Amino acid sequence: MSNVATLRPNVSQSEWQMRVDLAACYRLVDLYGWSDLLATHLSARVPDANDQFLINPFGLMFDEMTASDLIKVDEDGNELSESEYNINPAGFVIHSAVHMARPEVACVMHTHTAAGVSVATQEDGLLPLTQQALAVMAQSSYHNYEGIAFDLAERERLAADLGDNKVLFLRNHGLLTVGNTVAEAFMWMYRAERACRFQLAFQQAGVKAAQIPQETIDVTIQRNREANAPGGYREIGVREWPALLRKLDKENPGYDS
Repeated sequence: MSNVATLRPNVSQSEWQMRVDLAACYRLVDLYGWSDLLATHLSARVPDANDQFLINPFGLMFDEMTASDLIKVDEDGNELSESEYNINPAGFVIHSAVHMARPEVACVMHTHTAAGVSVATQEDGLLPLTQQALAVMAQSSYHNYEGIAFDLAERERLAADLGDNKVLFLRNHGLLTVGNTVAEAFMWMYRAERACRFQLAFQQAGVKAAQIPQETIDVTIQRNREANAPGGYREIGVREWPALLRKLDKENPGYDS
């Protein structure tokens, strides 16, 4: 457990709130079983500082993360806050790629779950088998595996493959989601993870699928794009996030320190 003194008096209120949300997100990732010991990473843009973002210290488990533990870095990888830990270099490459290319994105999440890696490794990726899959497919694209992400040159290709989407399948690697808030990025990961789990559950059953007609697939994908867009009937994360924080406050409090 970290013994870092609280940074709250030394940062702006907006940065502190972003730190709290991101630390909560780390603990929720662990709570839902998506963590991978010290591997994978989540990041959030520092409000009012577009060239800076927060990321985890490489040495703390996700379930012990606090707002004060998070390390502030710039787009060149310079660490701007003191910590006894360093950052994961692969995490920096992946997250800086998105933050540099998508200024509206506040949060980037990356996971290595059994379901996410399994579907990302399938040649056809996520299949249009369920309503949950179609919702994710409306905001998804793919990035080919290039080895451990140490090469800064990969950032341009990763950002191009993500495009304007919210979900990126990192082939042979895992899942990546983005959001204009931490809550939105978390909910897209939740949706993507469940869609992958449903696909694997069906595939393991060894039975024939009830195929969805292409016309219905197209209509459902378009409806999802409209419903989840700004001004749509469901702004992703807005209703879910307060409930998730209440759950976290009961099961693993202390992230806001």
